Amino acid sequence: MSFSVFQFHPHITAAVKSSGYTSPTPIQQQAIPPVLAGRDVLGLAQTGTGKTAAFVLPILQRCLQHPKKGVQALVIAPTRELAEQIHEYFARMAAGTRIRSTVIYGGVSKSVQARKLREGVEIIVACPGRLLDHLQDRAVDLRHVEMLVLDEADHMFDKGFLPDIRRIIKQTPQQRQTLVFSATMPREVRHLVEDILADAVTVQIDHQRPIDTVSHSIYQVEQAGKSALLQEILLQPDIRNALVFTRTKHKARSLAQVLDKAGFKATALQGNMSQPKRQQALEGFKRGTYTIMVATDIAARGIDVSGLSHVINFDMPDTFEAYTHRTGRTGRATCVGDAFTFATGDDTQLVRQIQKTLGTAVSIKKVARPSRQPAVAVEAVKKVSPVGPVSGGDTRGKTRRGRARSFDFGL
Repeated sequence: MSFSVFQFHPHITAAVKSSGYTSPTPIQQQAIPPVLAGRDVLGLAQTGTGKTAAFVLPILQRCLQHPKKGVQALVIAPTRELAEQIHEYFARMAAGTRIRSTVIYGGVSKSVQARKLREGVEIIVACPGRLLDHLQDRAVDLRHVEMLVLDEADHMFDKGFLPDIRRIIKQTPQQRQTLVFSATMPREVRHLVEDILADAVTVQIDHQRPIDTVSHSIYQVEQAGKSALLQEILLQPDIRNALVFTRTKHKARSLAQVLDKAGFKATALQGNMSQPKRQQALEGFKRGTYTIMVATDIAARGIDVSGLSHVINFDMPDTFEAYTHRTGRTGRATCVGDAFTFATGDDTQLVRQIQKTLGTAVSIKKVARPSRQPAVAVEAVKKVSPVGPVSGGDTRGKTRRGRARSFDFGL
């Protein structure tokens, strides 16, 4: 199947071709036709499946086929990074057209955003808080919005945005097309979906399972041995670049500093950084100025780095859904990637859930107990021994009986 079946405007077709896309992903195949037909759509798919194009391309198609003055489409995203990413994608796909889009989020000049809104745009990509500010200032008019998109709806719930979302929706027409994309469907999000979607088409792409282009490995390690293990892994020649996740902002900052002092080209991305600093770090990582980014979960839903080879969970995430979002940063758009996770004895429950879901697709590796002295700890991480085979095609992660062995936390 090729993109030609959608019969996009020639400008869109040219942009798709110049971007190197040859065939649509499953979420695009199933979601784009009902969106083009004007139907409301609920899309359930994990990160990295290409859902951004599933709404960006139809929005541009409508703007080209039925040009109007004023804001025609509004896309709401939970994080600045994701909003910026969607805006950049709109700009790339709208190249050669007169369609204008702008991005709105906090941490940057509000007056500059207001000026762009006054100049006129057809598409707005926004985070809820700053968009509400502009609505209160009457700097933006949503009364003529024809298409409303809520991206990463479950993450908006996690961040407490749903009340803001409802306030924003009240500023849009009741007669509109609404698209909601989410990786999971918690009860509160389901209630919102039931309220705002009308006769919706549901598109579901195995949304609770990580994408199959990623290989998964879990390292059984004590907390004290994590830093040495990470540095040893990062020296492997096949690691072109890596996104390293920590649980806290402080740890992201301090771990990036440790890696930088050890000679790695590392930077951090966490919520205490100013927006210009966050943007500088992200752009540096995309360009290759930095090959390692240490981040909190703020990055799990907003980073799209082409060809990211590895995701490393320095700290285990809180939920399996978060694990799916983190590891989905690699292996995107049919590329392959690796996900390494450091697990301590406190992580038993989530490790078992990962094993249950992935089965033999996950390999388990046991790291020798590190010495109390850092100098010896570096040598200790070289003694990684697999609990099951860790290489060899389909045998990865299997014991002699062909099943992933349960975790042994007898440290």
